[in-house]
Amino acid sequence: MTRRNAALLLFSGFALLPFVATMLGDSYLVVIATRILGFAIAALALDLILGYGGMVSFGHAAYVGIGAYSVAILSRAGITDLGAHLLAGIAGAVLFALVTGAISLRTRGIYFIMITLAFAQMAFFFFVSLSAYGGDDGVTLRARSTLLGRPLLEDDRTLYYVTLAILVALYLLAVAITRSRFGRVLTGARENPVRMQAIGFSPFRYQLTAFVISGAMASVAGVMLANQTGFVSPAFMNWHVSGELVVMVVLGGIGNLLGAVAGATIALLLEEWLGLLTEHWRLLFGLILVVIVLASRDGVSGLFRRRDRP
Repeated sequence: MTRRNAALLLFSGFALLPFVATMLGDSYLVVIATRILGFAIAALALDLILGYGGMVSFGHAAYVGIGAYSVAILSRAGITDLGAHLLAGIAGAVLFALVTGAISLRTRGIYFIMITLAFAQMAFFFFVSLSAYGGDDGVTLRARSTLLGRPLLEDDRTLYYVTLAILVALYLLAVAITRSRFGRVLTGARENPVRMQAIGFSPFRYQLTAFVISGAMASVAGVMLANQTGFVSPAFMNWHVSGELVVMVVLGGIGNLLGAVAGATIALLLEEWLGLLTEHWRLLFGLILVVIVLASRDGVSGLFRRRDRP
């Protein structure tokens, strides 16, 4: 199966899911699927820099939180339009990524991981200190974002399809980036930054640009997740959320954009299903992750490629 066909199959399945939920009489499936799509956007953003740039960020939850708080802050000020929320979230994430990325990218390896984690925790504690927005307890949104001046997103199915449309658009954007000259230079900087610099490219500039783009994409996930939950708190940007995003990317296959979407889908479905079996579902989830990683270094997508080989 080609990657294009796999993408068509996956996104077609997402498009048909609300109809399946209606047939089954279970509207909660749409709520779960909307959450999956939101985290799929965040995982896609992380894989752009992790899989193609070799940048293992343990602070991407900060950008998700920035997007979520843009909804809460602007809604409190009377600005409810989804477009405004997205622009504010992206602007905040771009500014934060420019500052933190310019510092973090001067390091490598474990130092890069720890610095991104440190910046994310700084953002976490900053929003904990905002008593006007509930501090550690967070704030409940009075209503979802409006679309074209109307409360269209109050309908779960409409919110689902808007989130799906955003995911597809960002997936196509990420594919275009990775296949462009920019993407090839980014991959080359991952493999051998000294050689790339020797032939006239500045790895730092390309990596910083990719880092900013990734942060902006992750903030979009925060905007949609805030609308899905109807609640915003610093928990959106806690370190364990960043860890979950890394697990999703590893589960789907590092360096495979569609794999990041599939990894988020599988991880959250396992969380729901295993949670019904036992309160110790994380132990079972960990065992499944270990088995998949041992069976294929490229995650679930690698298993399918291996199975297709003669």
